[in-house]
Amino acid sequence: MNDRRTSLLAAVALLTMTASWGSTFFLIKDLLDRVPTVDFLAVRFLVAGAAMLLVAPRAIARLSPETRRRALLLGGVYGVAQILQTSGLAHTPASVSGFITGLYVVATPIIAAWLLRTRINALTWAAVALATAGLGVLTLDGFSIGYGEAITLVAAILYACHIVGLGAWSTPSDALGMSILQVLVIAAICLVAALTTGAPGVVLPERGSDWVSVVYMALVAGAAAMLAQTWAQAHLPPTRCAIIMSMEPVFAAFFAVLLGGESITGRMVVGGSMVLAAMVAVEVLPRRRIEAEVTHLVV
Repeated sequence: MNDRRTSLLAAVALLTMTASWGSTFFLIKDLLDRVPTVDFLAVRFLVAGAAMLLVAPRAIARLSPETRRRALLLGGVYGVAQILQTSGLAHTPASVSGFITGLYVVATPIIAAWLLRTRINALTWAAVALATAGLGVLTLDGFSIGYGEAITLVAAILYACHIVGLGAWSTPSDALGMSILQVLVIAAICLVAALTTGAPGVVLPERGSDWVSVVYMALVAGAAAMLAQTWAQAHLPPTRCAIIMSMEPVFAAFFAVLLGGESITGRMVVGGSMVLAAMVAVEVLPRRRIEAEVTHLVV
């Protein structure tokens, strides 16, 4: 029962994290009209890192050297993905960006198969084909893919690498320290990018409402989300994590239409449904099949 409660709590934490991620797409798109991409990311993750260090200043010191190296690598991958995703959002509608970013759920089993040498079944290949077709409906203009969509897709692949690595290396006891170190690495990468591109120094938000958005994205969709993901992936199998996290594009589209002022289009509905169906199919159907087989054996 205790394991079940822990599993349920981890699932709720992942779902809450996914909702917070989905809620940021239209906020970021609005903020990028006034603050450069890398400057926004630097401020966001510096605030998140500072808050986490204030709460748990000794967490990183308790990590083993090997765990620190792994957290540094994961933070680097995530930091580059953040820059690419946020840069792509400046050229892509929030709902479309959310769906493309959600392709990491499809990419994750493929990358895991490549790195961990697991076999990809026919269902997974079918889901990949469906997701690719859905992406085409969402983003293709003739036979070309726009700049924003392309770099967002690269970000999705990097997120998949992060999920695979985090699933392999995260443990409950190291979750807090790994989360803090990852956030600090992300902040450092974004700060260097901000200082070496654009105007001298870091451009800060000027409006009070912009600072509210930044603080929300730093503490809720940044620090808390990273901790929730790192901790939850130490308790849940990758399949279940992928199912829950596939809700991100749904939340992104929901918030973009409800609060971001975007209109629902036929391409958004059709393409988004295809991508979402692929993400759910690649994780839910194999899980149901296995659970059915286990139930049959028990009975």
